[in-house]
Amino acid sequence: MVQLGLVGLGKMGFNMRERIRRAGHEVVGYDRNPEVTDADSLADMVGRLSAPRVVWVMVPSGDITRQTIADLGDLLEAGDLVIDGGNSRFTDDKINAEALDAKGIGYLDCGVSGGVWGLENGYGLMVGGEPEHVERAVPIFDALRPEGPREQGFAHAGPVGAGHFAKMVHNGIEYGLMQAYAEGFELLEASELVQDVPATIKAWQRGTVVRSWLLDLLVRALESDPELDDLRGHVEDSGEGRWTVEEAINHAVPAPVISAALFARFASRQDDSPAMRAVAALRNQFGGHSVQVAGPSSGSGSTQG
Repeated sequence: MVQLGLVGLGKMGFNMRERIRRAGHEVVGYDRNPEVTDADSLADMVGRLSAPRVVWVMVPSGDITRQTIADLGDLLEAGDLVIDGGNSRFTDDKINAEALDAKGIGYLDCGVSGGVWGLENGYGLMVGGEPEHVERAVPIFDALRPEGPREQGFAHAGPVGAGHFAKMVHNGIEYGLMQAYAEGFELLEASELVQDVPATIKAWQRGTVVRSWLLDLLVRALESDPELDDLRGHVEDSGEGRWTVEEAINHAVPAPVISAALFARFASRQDDSPAMRAVAALRNQFGGHSVQVAGPSSGSGSTQG
């Protein structure tokens, strides 16, 4: 059994705590929501952990993550380890790692994929950092990843920053896949020949070259709302698609599909369309992301991704 401090018990962090506990490990979680937290404060959480400590940060990317890691740097001791499992930009990782290293604290960045389904299915993990730090956290990674061969759900992608870079590209690909399914849905709906669009898409689930988990989620969404009329085609982006396109430009790598998918999301905020309703439904299905319902009211609740 290993012990872990987990900061951030939102949709993903809450389920990650449960999955790690199911594997027989001890988790002390901290969240500002008193209904889900195990500790009264960040300092209280750290105080409940035995040295050398491992703390996983699972909060929204940006200033919140940076401040949380800075606060942990003041609370932890030499020999402890911090893992950033949020959707941070990879360029933040070197800064965080160097600040913690000056205090003798290790740092790993971990891209996490699995959304609200990770509790039962496991999470795909992409890690960046020093090998000795990765090895130390392997029991936690093994608890979180899907059952089966480790290499099919976990990768030590490279040095600090590699995990979040890999997750950034993963999310860029995700943008493209969702957009392709969405455009296919809109074309089927526009046709006078195809009279049962949900049944047609459901028929793609077995034996076809386009079958995937995202397709399964689209089928699930269509079963509850066959024309997706309950949603507006308004789709936000978490930032990782933008970063992927920026890096494609920086490395002179052509990425027309990912770029077009990102721009389609921008367009969705100006004009409603069946395709963007499908993308909104997919994001809600796999990650519990917020949606805007048709009419004057809008959906609520969101996570990373």
